[in-house]
Amino acid sequence: MSSRILEELIQSFGMLAAAALKVTVPLTIISFIIGIVIALMVALVQIARIPVLKQIARFYVWIIRGTPMIVQLFVVYFGLPSIGITLPAFPSAVVVFSLSVGAYCSETIRAAIEAVPTGQMEAAYCVGMSYPQAMLRIVLPQAAKTAFPPLSNSLIGLVKDTSLAYSVTIVEVLATAQRIASRTYDYFWLYLEAGFIYLIICTVLTQLQRVAEKKMEKISS
Repeated sequence: MSSRILEELIQSFGMLAAAALKVTVPLTIISFIIGIVIALMVALVQIARIPVLKQIARFYVWIIRGTPMIVQLFVVYFGLPSIGITLPAFPSAVVVFSLSVGAYCSETIRAAIEAVPTGQMEAAYCVGMSYPQAMLRIVLPQAAKTAFPPLSNSLIGLVKDTSLAYSVTIVEVLATAQRIASRTYDYFWLYLEAGFIYLIICTVLTQLQRVAEKKMEKISS
């Protein structure tokens, strides 16, 4: 590595880090929070076995899990304007990423809820709790412990998936590296640096996941 490339990487690191803090991290957090809300609703609908809503939920999960995320981005950002619905780039990405998180995580949450022994619900009914009270006070807290590790993995995966947002003109980490590389032609080193930024974010989230898991173990013990 020459001194010129090293100096260039030092200068570009700040720009990539700024893109991560201003775009990648907010996009990840907003999409994940909305996605988890969607996932919980879809999981509860399927568990409650409400006929029409259950079929709608299954259809939604089938569509999202069965199509590439980049195709979904193109449909929302480039396709919807043809039918009169125009969304800016950032909200388009939030919609797509949130729906993706909702579909995948709904299966995780559903499995975690179903893993709670049925006797827990029966015991809750015996002390006079309603179905919502039993779910909120008894079942969901236990399911949360089971679902936490895979949901954390989904969050880490979402960080990397946000790199697809460059395809709808969002200037996140990868797009910033692409713009710099188009001027300097040092694609190899700049893409490596972009990957390093993602690695830093994912490493931080992994460490936070481990800390949270330890705290959950102490609370439950």
